[in-house]
Amino acid sequence: MTTPSASLPSLDLLQVFVRVAELASFSRAAEDLGLPKASISGSVQRLESQLGTRLLHRTTRRVELSQDGRACYERAKDLLADVEDLQALFQRVPQALRGRLRIDLPVGMARGVVIPRLPEFLDRHPQLTLEVSSTDRRVDLVREGFDCVLRIGALGDSGLVARPLGELPQINCASPAYLQRHGVPQSLDDLAAGHRLVHYVGVLGARPAGWEHGRGDAYRTLTMDGSITVNNSDAYEAACLAGLGIIQAPAIGLQAHVDAGRLVELLPQFTAPPQPVSLVYAHRRQLPLRVQAVMAWIGEVMAPHLKAAGTAG
Repeated sequence: MTTPSASLPSLDLLQVFVRVAELASFSRAAEDLGLPKASISGSVQRLESQLGTRLLHRTTRRVELSQDGRACYERAKDLLADVEDLQALFQRVPQALRGRLRIDLPVGMARGVVIPRLPEFLDRHPQLTLEVSSTDRRVDLVREGFDCVLRIGALGDSGLVARPLGELPQINCASPAYLQRHGVPQSLDDLAAGHRLVHYVGVLGARPAGWEHGRGDAYRTLTMDGSITVNNSDAYEAACLAGLGIIQAPAIGLQAHVDAGRLVELLPQFTAPPQPVSLVYAHRRQLPLRVQAVMAWIGEVMAPHLKAAGTAG
């Protein structure tokens, strides 16, 4: 690697590098930016030469960030966002939000709540482009380049910034076919006498939680059998609809099935604790305006489905 030059890297070089890092591909970055692949490769090489370090490991199949590359990527994203905000600060007329946003949503929230309302957000901000990841896996927000992530459940100590939105009440459900075969449980004793759960785990092979129940902060777990274990919310719901067992899940995703008679709500006095909902993002002095806008909008869209933390019902 050559000795670093005295000149600062240009914003154009940083923009190209950030896009290659996010897409893990020179070809995809070239297509996305409308530039020749050779131009993309040359820009990254010039940036590496100016900084005096290798930023990317190139293989025949993919492109990966080096340790220095990860540090450069995070600082470059912040720098580009700061420049954009600086430009907007001195506009006499507020400038339309523009650029690219990458967000991650749980499968059920994406399908049932957020994506159906996206046209209104994009109509409001037509110069924004969204990349929407939809998975129940806990994505690595920093490494995978997400601007913000909607998370359901306890967050743990991740070093990220969390904005609590509220809590999702949960209900217990089973299909009419399941109840016809096994009967309708009226108590916890009935559950223990032959009823079955559809088990949900984040990673297959992990130990299922069992039936959670209680009031207030005092929740207990009843161990129950089950013939199927799944690791995403769509499969969890589908298994219940197929009559494979009882599930405990947020009411937001099941109420339409209950109203249509496809599922039956059970034991409302023995529900699982409500699940906290948060928007999570990387620590920064100043969030880009486009990130602030999408987070505020997601909060508005989620609000009718949430209750304040610590409230009953």
